[in-house]
Amino acid sequence: MHQATCQCGALVLTAKADPDFVIACNCQACQRRTGSAFGVGAYFDKGDVSVSGATESWARKADSGREVENFFCPSCGTNVFWTLEMRPDYFGVAHGNFTTKLPDPLRVIWTEEQRDWVRFPDSMPHFPKGSPPST
Repeated sequence: MHQATCQCGALVLTAKADPDFVIACNCQACQRRTGSAFGVGAYFDKGDVSVSGATESWARKADSGREVENFFCPSCGTNVFWTLEMRPDYFGVAHGNFTTKLPDPLRVIWTEEQRDWVRFPDSMPHFPKGSPPST
C-alpha cells in the first residue's frame, strides 16, 4: 500500500497496489506545477486508489489539445494528483508526496524542455516530447 499526502495532511491519497508506471517529465507545465526543474508522476489505476479530504481542481489544455486536471489541497495548496484525458483510467500522483518507496521512473519525457543541468541515467529511455503512443 502507498500513501501520498499534501503538506498539511488534510488530503490523503491511498493506493492499494504499486503504480503501473512512473515517468519523469521535463515539460514546462510540470516545471510550473512543481516549482522544480521537472516532475515525477506515479500512475495508478483509478480502481486501486481512494482519496480522503477536500480537493480543489484546475484544468488546462496540454499541447496535444487534451485536458489535464490537477487536484490540490484547498488548505495548503499542494498538488497531490491529476487526471489526463489521454489516460482516463489513471490517476497521476506526484512522486514527492508519497510516504512510501515507489519504483524508479521507466522513462524520461519532454527532454527538449529539460534544464541543461538536469541528468537522468542513460539506462532510462529518453523522449524529446511525450511518451510514444504505445506506452
